[in-house]
Amino acid sequence: MERRGVLGLIAGAAAALGTAGAAVAAEKVFTGLVAGVGAGGYDVVAYQSENAAIPGDPAIEASHEGVRYRFASTRNRDAFQADPQKYLPRYGGYCAWAVSQGYTAKGDPEAWTVVDGRLYLNYSQSVRAQWSQDIAGNVAKADANWPAVLD
Repeated sequence: MERRGVLGLIAGAAAALGTAGAAVAAEKVFTGLVAGVGAGGYDVVAYQSENAAIPGDPAIEASHEGVRYRFASTRNRDAFQADPQKYLPRYGGYCAWAVSQGYTAKGDPEAWTVVDGRLYLNYSQSVRAQWSQDIAGNVAKADANWPAVLD
């Protein structure tokens, strides 16, 4: 086989692995509220910059590891693209309390908390109240359970 053909095969295999890696990453993110969109379509930057849950605009999106995120402004989209890990919801946007208990449940973008610069979503406001009674303990338990709870 020609060298160019071998290089083409290697490049194709690398591209396929990159796509597969993005698909695996996307499986770890809850996108059940809006198909293929993380955080239910809410602007993940606004939780920290505005201290508010603000729906994102479908015209202002960015993709990260195979998942689309929506933003209320291009400024927020640009901030996300510069440092996605700062803004992504912990545990893929699944309910933080559920993960701390060893299972998954949907994360509601209206039931949220930012702790130490990280976004946590919960199933509902009442679950959020329960989770908030021991945030540090629940985060430690959730960290120990994540991502094994997805299996």
